[in-house]
Amino acid sequence: MIRKLLIANRGEIACRIARTAAEMDIETVAITSDADAQAMHVLACDDVVYLGGNTPEESYLRGGDIIAAGRARGADSIHPGYGFLSEDPEFAQAVIDAGLIWVGPPPSAIRAMGLKDSAKVLMQAANVPVVPGYHEADQSLDVLQQAAQDIGYPVLIKAVAGGGGKGMRLVEQAHDFAAHLASAQSEARNAFGNDHVLVEKFISNPRHIEIQVFGDGETSVHLYERDCSLQRRHQKVVEEAPAPHMPDAVRDAMGRAAVRAAEAIGYSSAGTVEFIVDGSGPLTAESFFFMEMNTRLQVEHPVTEEILGLDLVAWQLRVAAGELLPKQQSEIFTRGHSIEVRLYAEDPQVEFLPSIGTLHQLVFGPGLRVDTGVKTGGVVSPFYDPMIAKLIATGPDRATALQRLLGGLRLTQIAGVKTNRDFLIALLQHPEFVAGHFDTGLIGRDLSSLTDVLTPSPEDWALAALAAMDLPAPGPESALQGFTLFIPLRQQMILTCQDETKRLQVSLNGLHASVVVEAETVSLLRGAKGWCVVGSPQTTAIFAARKAYVFSAQTFVFECLDPLDRTALVENDGALVAPMPGLVKQVFVSNGQEVVQGDPIVVLEAMKMQHTLRSAKAGQVQQLTVQENTQVDAGQVMAVIIPSDQCE
Repeated sequence: MIRKLLIANRGEIACRIARTAAEMDIETVAITSDADAQAMHVLACDDVVYLGGNTPEESYLRGGDIIAAGRARGADSIHPGYGFLSEDPEFAQAVIDAGLIWVGPPPSAIRAMGLKDSAKVLMQAANVPVVPGYHEADQSLDVLQQAAQDIGYPVLIKAVAGGGGKGMRLVEQAHDFAAHLASAQSEARNAFGNDHVLVEKFISNPRHIEIQVFGDGETSVHLYERDCSLQRRHQKVVEEAPAPHMPDAVRDAMGRAAVRAAEAIGYSSAGTVEFIVDGSGPLTAESFFFMEMNTRLQVEHPVTEEILGLDLVAWQLRVAAGELLPKQQSEIFTRGHSIEVRLYAEDPQVEFLPSIGTLHQLVFGPGLRVDTGVKTGGVVSPFYDPMIAKLIATGPDRATALQRLLGGLRLTQIAGVKTNRDFLIALLQHPEFVAGHFDTGLIGRDLSSLTDVLTPSPEDWALAALAAMDLPAPGPESALQGFTLFIPLRQQMILTCQDETKRLQVSLNGLHASVVVEAETVSLLRGAKGWCVVGSPQTTAIFAARKAYVFSAQTFVFECLDPLDRTALVENDGALVAPMPGLVKQVFVSNGQEVVQGDPIVVLEAMKMQHTLRSAKAGQVQQLTVQENTQVDAGQVMAVIIPSDQCE
């Protein structure tokens, strides 16, 4: 039995492994870079080794140092998680040679499936169906071009090493082949140090369905399928189990093919056999083809655990310790349906670029399984994958699981970074996904509608204003309790969202509020869960790092313009207005005077502080309405600055 396990990874998968190890009374050792020194996976383990550096090359990819650290800390085993060193056969062999238990498949199996071309030759020999294509060693342009011609366009050029869509190009016409080949080879060479490619028939309306397998080196079982067809640039976005509209006969044929693939290479531990499926018609036993095998635990393994009631990490640890498979095929049954989404810190409006920063607020909605490696106050750094969490919902059927996932996502609150939350909500509501009839091209076809930005409603602006006021929760000690002073407390809030700035008038009367948004008045009530618009469902609004976040139809982020910090408040029409009630202590200008940007106009005293209001642009002072030692109300126009060329 394993006694002490070094987890050679980080983030949510390291936390996931540590959780199971703790349940099995196995001590754990974390490894960490400098950037991750306070990360959740470090706190989740019993011991920690500080590797230094920030980048993966400086830390999580230092195989020799990781093995040495494990031995020094008394670990008897190493679990690689996924990514980093998990599919490196040399690292696996080095772990074994060091006398440690490798929690994963044998190095020979990793090597066998490491190159797509040789793997497909092995699969053909094992009677596993493969996509028609060219998998030979000759990489000359003439040979590859002729192979494409023989296969018939469209074809797919794929790097034999690596994955994640790198070194992959779709070629629809013969005259484009040479250019796409050069591009694919260059990308593969840079990413994997290997520019060899294979050429395959492109499957129209493809679905990506994979089979979870598990072996003990002698025999293997399949743990049913997952549909991973919703992808963006060959990166999985949503995964579910079982696959929608999968006939039992096809499920059985695909499962048996995956077991043949695993047993052909003496597989041990968890692995995934990935198939590409022709979705242009009903699924049949002849419509799926071997694509590749991932010789590790997959990101999407939770949905399999959910429908089977199993712990795959526990299985890995037991088999690595020399035990046989915990269950045989006849003992494994599915129940219900499970769907997983990958919640990322990324900006869908800017090509899904990663968004780095501090997570000022991180609250996940109810009813979800959450696999995460970050928490409120944590940092999304530029050094690693920007995944925030995997959110998984399970139900007795697909419709229930989907509704639970949508409900949990809508109540998930994230402040501090941009995320793909709204994109995921839109995707889960897409008619094709709801119906279960979709393929890998869905996101690409409808990306524009899936990333549409809505405009915040007056109710959203009102909720943002109250959130920005950061008022205490109601209760006996609350400053709001019973506070009226005969008239409502009024305050002006200035917010900006989507390049639009609004000046809002907020009136408070105990637990009641009204907010004037331009010409519309929004009435709100304060309850146990915060402010809500009268007559509307509860919408969450929070205040963090001087921004108000409203989670309604979409996530709306409002910049809170603090009038105490602003040097000028000039409307589009040039009006300089009082940001709050106060006393004019000094006036620096007179009517008709020329000013430049930054010139002081007045000093306003409010809340026992003096604030200098300056001109935001050059022009001429017109309609000066205030004098020293006069009182002004919030929003009162004190002067108008008009560009000089517009003056009479």
